[in-house]
Amino acid sequence: MALAQLIGPAIALSMALMVLGFALNVSLWEAGYLLRHPVLLSRSLLSMNLVMPLLAVAMAALFNLDPATEIAIIALALSPVPPIVPMEQGKAGGSRSYIVGLLIVATASAFVVVPAGVALLGWATGSDLDVSVTTIGPPILLTVLVPFAIGLLVHHVAGEHAERLATWVSVAGTIVLVTAFIPAVMQILPVLLDALGNGTILALAAFALVGLAVGHRLGGPEPDDRTVLALATATRHPGVALAAAGAASPDTNGVLAVALWHLVIGAIVAAPYIRWRRRVHAAQGHDSDALADPHLGA
Repeated sequence: MALAQLIGPAIALSMALMVLGFALNVSLWEAGYLLRHPVLLSRSLLSMNLVMPLLAVAMAALFNLDPATEIAIIALALSPVPPIVPMEQGKAGGSRSYIVGLLIVATASAFVVVPAGVALLGWATGSDLDVSVTTIGPPILLTVLVPFAIGLLVHHVAGEHAERLATWVSVAGTIVLVTAFIPAVMQILPVLLDALGNGTILALAAFALVGLAVGHRLGGPEPDDRTVLALATATRHPGVALAAAGAASPDTNGVLAVALWHLVIGAIVAAPYIRWRRRVHAAQGHDSDALADPHLGA
């Protein structure tokens, strides 16, 4: 099998390991948190699944982007939380119960949101766009839901032993991601460099900045909830976006380039926000690793 054919599975494996490592620390009570807080659930879905897709469509109309980039950005706006975001949310002081609940709800809703969003866009533009559940199902199941369920089960059975294993699993996921990221970059380097001058970088930076602002505003009165929703709104799952955009665009390398740049630009744009939220969280007297969850017992 050629190296290029291994890049996709390697990225998927890295994300699955990250989710598994995260879920090894998660309880059943935390997994159902958002279902017990319908107002916050509504705010979360509004921020991620309505405001940002509308923004992406507006950006496609305002920016002079090539078709593959437009489709990729819209697909990103419809996609759920990527596995790396929960770790960043925790570092920034986000409450773990909300982080866990949002990961599950956003991922499960993608089965409806992505196909419906793409179909609606196709209808509005008169284009023949269609993404089925069978297209986006595998990346959702294999990189998030299945490893999360395994981690949740192991935590329930093994307790502290599972939590000790979590760090090693997460590190393994990071190593695999970096290992896969390098050949992915080399494979499409010319396309990545072209994005520097065609408006893609500016559009992705605007997407991340507006996502942070929208999520922070709609996060509600609890400061830690604002942190979680801001980061989740600004950064999306590249695997799901690739599956959705790849089904709607023949330019596979162009779509992959946008997904990779989204991870890089999103991290750069979010870095100052994360530092600010960590300072605010520390000033409020909370534990810096977010284990002192304001929602526990709520």
